[in-house]
Amino acid sequence: MFDWEFRDPLFLLAGVLAPVVYRLASRIPAAVTYSSLSIVDGAPASLRRRLSFLPALLLALATLAITVALAGPRTGDAVNRIRREGIAIAMVVDHSGSMSARDFVKGDLSVDRLSVVKSVFRDFVVGGSFGAGRPDDPVGLIGFARYADGLCPLTLDHGNLISILEDLQIVTDPEEDGTALGEGLALAVERLRRNAATSKIVILLTDGVSNAGDIPPLQAAELAAAHGIRVYAIGAGRTGYAPVPFRGVGGQTVLRRAYVEIDEKTLQAIADRTGGRYFHATNAEGLAAVVKEIDTLERSEVTEIRYLEYEEHYAPFAGTALFLMALSGLLGGTLLRRLP
Repeated sequence: MFDWEFRDPLFLLAGVLAPVVYRLASRIPAAVTYSSLSIVDGAPASLRRRLSFLPALLLALATLAITVALAGPRTGDAVNRIRREGIAIAMVVDHSGSMSARDFVKGDLSVDRLSVVKSVFRDFVVGGSFGAGRPDDPVGLIGFARYADGLCPLTLDHGNLISILEDLQIVTDPEEDGTALGEGLALAVERLRRNAATSKIVILLTDGVSNAGDIPPLQAAELAAAHGIRVYAIGAGRTGYAPVPFRGVGGQTVLRRAYVEIDEKTLQAIADRTGGRYFHATNAEGLAAVVKEIDTLERSEVTEIRYLEYEEHYAPFAGTALFLMALSGLLGGTLLRRLP
């Protein structure tokens, strides 16, 4: 059954004229007058005589087809158009020497903190264990140790972004080691402020205390706040002793307990000044939960526009009506011509 509707259904009332048209068309006055038809009536009915009603019937059917065409049969197709407004996201990742600590995966001293961060951030961007990813959001990457480096600009090419993230290594040169927290955040603000997105955030992850760079962290936070950029700060690890690899005698790598420290007070202040939040993650599960919560807090705005597209079906009925009228006239004037 067709899922049709009519644009002007009142025209269907004209369909009652079909029997009237049939009645009138079947009683057209004769062009030739006979004194008596008794002889003709007694003759066997031929095929042409038996079909003499057909022109009138065709006109009646044409009348019905015209009324349906005038009523405007159509089918509506609901169309949804989704518009998404992406959130510009800058991921600022500490890759200083302390990120080599092996305390994030319980029972596995082969996994350092940075490896866990890479895994969780990959799921955050492209989807995985806790979400569908950020397909509509431009995401950029900044790494910092003693210096801050813009590793990947804000992009929707998340495959390339993840490749760059995977290539990020913990610094091994003492001259490049350190924690330039303020410079990493300031570089992220510079990248984000030039982006056209309405909503902009920074995910700032560090496991240490700012001890390098020319820009103090709170000054960078003020800069972020001035540009309407929220900062979600993550303190990775804990203050205390953690197993850290050292190159021992003979070039072998050994694990030794080393003191590591997180400046949670500064991270909390950065989040407060920018309207963001501070999170503390002490292991891989905790970091995944933190990033999942950020993923929930910052979602793209979705606008759904619904409208109907109509497909008109009057043309076949109009064409059928014209064909039936033409056929009726042709048959009525030739093969089925009536001479009562």
